[in-house]
Amino acid sequence: MKQSEIFRENAENCAHLAEGAANEPAFHRYKRMEAAWRALADEQDWLDGEVSPARIPLIHSGNGHAPARQVPSDPAA
Repeated sequence: MKQSEIFRENAENCAHLAEGAANEPAFHRYKRMEAAWRALADEQDWLDGEVSPARIPLIHSGNGHAPARQVPSDPAA
């Protein structure tokens, strides 16, 4: 089994735990864990050469805005 598949199984486990969460903070905690496992799976697919980095979505900061991309500074400028 590929590492990314294991990560996605972990994400699914977190999704199931969120469904049965006893309270709202626990629900949100499991959903954040699910998102983190899915991000790891996507990155692992990229590291394994299975997807282009352009296909990996940006992770949003939670405020509705995508994080700014870092542009390397030009030392000659």
